[in-house]
Amino acid sequence: WSTEVEELHGGDALEAMTISSTKGEETRRVEIGGLFYAIGHVPNTGFLDGQLETNETGYLVLKDGQETSIHGVFAAGDVMDHVYRQAITSAGSGCMAALDAEKYLDALEQKG
Repeated sequence: WSTEVEELHGGDALEAMTISSTKGEETRRVEIGGLFYAIGHVPNTGFLDGQLETNETGYLVLKDGQETSIHGVFAAGDVMDHVYRQAITSAGSGCMAALDAEKYLDALEQKG
């Protein structure tokens, strides 16, 4: 906790990392064989500038499947999932959003 990765060390495989404290000047080297780097716990939805509905913590609110508050706009991954986040959720919800978008586009084609 309260550390940031400064440098990764190794050749063909990860061997160690240098981390620094976010509460002081301390840095240290930690021997490791793998790394899962979590980017953060704040959803990257600020660029939307309020155009889509979000909850009180900034995650997109979904209305039907992966559809957002604007009809025809779909969301996937960390911006809409405050529980699981990261790779598995992003991949799974990405597929869900793609299927919802395909269904939406098919409906538009039927009308047009």
